Amino acid sequence: MADYTGKFAKKVRQRKLKIAVVGLGYVGLPLAVEFARKGFSVTGIDLDRGRVEGVRSRKSYITDISDKDLREAAAAGSLSAENNFSSLREAEAVFVCVPTPLKRKYHPDISFIVNAVKQISRNIGRRALVVVESTTYPGTTEEVILPMLEAGGRKHGKDFYLCFSPERVDPGNKNFSLWQIPKVVGGIDNDAAELARLLYSAIIGKVVMVSNSRIAEAVKLLENTFRIVNIGLIDEMAMMAHKMGMDIWEVVAAASTKPFGFMPFLPGPGVGGHCIPKDPLYLYWKAKHYGFKSKFIKLASDTISSMPSYVVHRVQNLLQERKKDIKKCRVLVLGVTYKQDVRDLRKSPAIDIIGILQRDSVRVSYYDPLIPYLKLGGIDLKSVGLTAANLKTFDCVIVATGHSSVNYRSVMKNSKLIFDTRNVYKGIKSNKVVRL
Repeated sequence: MADYTGKFAKKVRQRKLKIAVVGLGYVGLPLAVEFARKGFSVTGIDLDRGRVEGVRSRKSYITDISDKDLREAAAAGSLSAENNFSSLREAEAVFVCVPTPLKRKYHPDISFIVNAVKQISRNIGRRALVVVESTTYPGTTEEVILPMLEAGGRKHGKDFYLCFSPERVDPGNKNFSLWQIPKVVGGIDNDAAELARLLYSAIIGKVVMVSNSRIAEAVKLLENTFRIVNIGLIDEMAMMAHKMGMDIWEVVAAASTKPFGFMPFLPGPGVGGHCIPKDPLYLYWKAKHYGFKSKFIKLASDTISSMPSYVVHRVQNLLQERKKDIKKCRVLVLGVTYKQDVRDLRKSPAIDIIGILQRDSVRVSYYDPLIPYLKLGGIDLKSVGLTAANLKTFDCVIVATGHSSVNYRSVMKNSKLIFDTRNVYKGIKSNKVVRL
């Protein structure tokens, strides 16, 4: 193994190692671009023809990668894309970056991983390193992926090497680029982990080695379980504070002045994105197989899931206080992406708010500078203009996502009532504005 590690390290240094990235979404595309930027030959594989064509034409389809990034990556190394797996035969390192959704609320769906590994198993070259970045429950790499790759007589450590390294992408975060975020690596054995460390070190400043793949799988789940539990707590505190006549935003701001023992989390209309609403439930599901039921995870998930309904309920009460029936009112949802300034609708609570309003026969519209059309989950709407004349026609505006390009002073000036779930009107005193 020492001889192969030396040869592998030399190829990494000389940028002669051929890399394949399976899945060109928010995780896979930035990874492929970063390796290409550092001079590697990278082939991206995705069954979505639109993504493949985007890479080929240097037209980005995700927020964190620009057209310029794609052009520069291609110029520095070699960046190509395919919608078949035959190119894996020449790859010496393969990264798996496919989605891991839920079948139902508490049941993981690792079918994308399984299907990708089936193709990798059929096409993998000898002694290739396989690294799984897709978030999954502890034991997936060892219990599911390893047997699939060893089918047909292959042996780990001789014919291939397998690791898990959790993705830590934060879409839209300008403060932490991919190379700045430490990379956790856990291998089936130490030899596999060392190969992954050598390769990641070419693009990432710090690689953190853990003892095995299960630990690495659990790391990502702990990170997002920590977040969902604290977000669920602050959402519950927000509901409690409203009942008690307190401003939760002022409470959080004051508590944040403590220099130790406190980390601020902010309430909101719910949690979106691919990770936080889903990842902790992978851990919840796996723990149940060991006879352990995580009360914290379920309670936090249920609390956060209830927030869109809570927002609608608050708006209904505000309108009733003004002698208005919500079913006879016009409501504008301001911002529909799950995150500020990121063109991503995955699990966005704003979508749930619109759905609830529509089911209640409320006349609802939306505005989002990033989403001109919204056709999702039974919703089929076009973004309205955010003009003074339009704003005056709505009985209530719900600020669901706080995009930085929106002129919120103009919104306040021309609106009758605003329910602010994102604290965009921090410090503003107006009888038009009610904050979560």
